[in-house]
Amino acid sequence: MSPLQGLLVLDLSQFLSGPSAALRLGDLGARVIKVERTGGGDICRTLYLTDTDVGGDSTLFHAINRNKESLALDLKQPQDLAVLRELVTRADVLVQNFRPGVIERLGLGWEAARALNPRLVYAGVSGYGETGPWAPLPGQDLLAQSVSGVTWLNGNADDGPVPLGLSIADMLAGHVLTEGILAALVRRGITGEGALVQTSLLEALIDLQFELLTTHLNDGGRLPQRAGYRNANAYLAAPYGIYPTRDGYLALAMMPLEQLAETLPLPDLRRYTPADAFEKRDEIKRLIAATLVHQDTAHWLERLRPADVWCAEVLDWPRLLESEAFRRLDMLQTVRRGDGTPVHTTRGPLRIDGQRPRSARGAPCVGEHSAALRAEFGLNPIGEPAA
Repeated sequence: MSPLQGLLVLDLSQFLSGPSAALRLGDLGARVIKVERTGGGDICRTLYLTDTDVGGDSTLFHAINRNKESLALDLKQPQDLAVLRELVTRADVLVQNFRPGVIERLGLGWEAARALNPRLVYAGVSGYGETGPWAPLPGQDLLAQSVSGVTWLNGNADDGPVPLGLSIADMLAGHVLTEGILAALVRRGITGEGALVQTSLLEALIDLQFELLTTHLNDGGRLPQRAGYRNANAYLAAPYGIYPTRDGYLALAMMPLEQLAETLPLPDLRRYTPADAFEKRDEIKRLIAATLVHQDTAHWLERLRPADVWCAEVLDWPRLLESEAFRRLDMLQTVRRGDGTPVHTTRGPLRIDGQRPRSARGAPCVGEHSAALRAEFGLNPIGEPAA
């Protein structure tokens, strides 16, 4: 039995952060009903990462909305709003990421929803919190990265601010929201009462940086200093970074320079002190790079790993996917939606009792399950007024 089997989740969210939280709950066994706008549905359906779509929807939408049912509602119509209110009375979890104030105007803010269903776990993710001068601003990933400080940790010293090449704020906010939802469900099992769970893209990014921000807050407020060459972490000394080899790239993690000097071998490293490893970081990195580039990556791995030097080959996706280590994780699957459209995608990252959740159902078409859901829950049929 899946851990969340029997729980009903209403996913009223769009784009990435909220839907990713609902996806995780679905992976853990919950039933997820995605409530979408009649007609166009979730805007993410047409938010293309490339010019590739699958069955008329973006690959992004397919990735983040697999294993969900779609109920199409026009929340400007009283009869459809009544349908949603009825579902709220039956749900265990509601996920929404409307801009602050929008869901309150629909009459389904936290207080109104709790009055309908005191056991409801009501989860919301915003851009920058529900109050304050940034609350009305668009909660978009790149914009959140830009105000969070994280862009000053990437790239080299002379690069200016460099964003992470992923929708990291959205993904992290979804994970944080999932943690809060699960904690609230545990408490509900004890007290019988629901809860309001909230986070934001900005809070998720601040938490992402907790290690380095703590350093900043306790060393006189000094700004992080990225390396000018092969930067990998603004606060870590040489040799930490990624280096070119004759046929690829090799990553070196933190280690005493003396250990690396003996193993490469590179005796010139012995003249540097532990303090030099940071203060002369670029100089040391260039010295290491000048040595590594003369041999293949496999040569260095065979030499360094037996000496317990922390290192790894830098793989691209094709080589990762072909590796035995990756295949053993069994992280890929092919799902299909109701019209038979196949989508190759990932599986959930969590294993429970040694098993990874599996579901062959892909992301739904807009309103694919509307008629069946209305019949199952005794809701007013499409086009008819609420009772």
